Amino acid sequence: MKKNYVSNSTESTRMFKADWMEALSKVHFTVPLYIYVPVICFLIWDALFRQHLSPLSFAGYYALGLVVWTLSEYLLHRFVFHFVPKAPWALRLHFIFHGVHHDYPNDAKRLVMPPSASIPMATVLYLFFGLFLNGGSLHAFFAAFLTGYLVYDISHYALHHFNFKSEFWKNLKKHHMLHHYSDATKGYGVSSALWDKVFGSDFIKK
Repeated sequence: MKKNYVSNSTESTRMFKADWMEALSKVHFTVPLYIYVPVICFLIWDALFRQHLSPLSFAGYYALGLVVWTLSEYLLHRFVFHFVPKAPWALRLHFIFHGVHHDYPNDAKRLVMPPSASIPMATVLYLFFGLFLNGGSLHAFFAAFLTGYLVYDISHYALHHFNFKSEFWKNLKKHHMLHHYSDATKGYGVSSALWDKVFGSDFIKK
């Protein structure tokens, strides 16, 4: 993604002419918690108490879901959100999904994914993972996957708007700020820098 105009304002820029579309593009950072925490709790309950998945199996599938989320976060950010198409209509979509965030990185209402996008995406991914898993194993796995998504979304907001004392969070914030303000072709991990190290897209930090 080429370096463009970058605003440091926390205000939202208008993206759509229609008021209802504009409203759907903005969301308070706590909204994903209200939507997905009950879903995660239900999936965990269903896996353990209705599907009778053993605690050991649950822990294994839950751990797998977390790992798969971190990899998915990295791959989506690097190869989908940062893929710049040539067609004008596709460029418009690119701007809506991720370009606007790089132009207005501190826009407080566009730092977490709005439900109008996250719910369809979560549904498609649930059906996709259902091709490989089922029953309790699917629900344990997907509960972890959604947990990873929530950590990513809330962390993303925090990295842009919170000041940290912890070295871990300071380093993670530095990693993400370098992605925004130094080199957008590196630092694709948001909630973790692990896969940047694995795939060689990390920054050389001095």
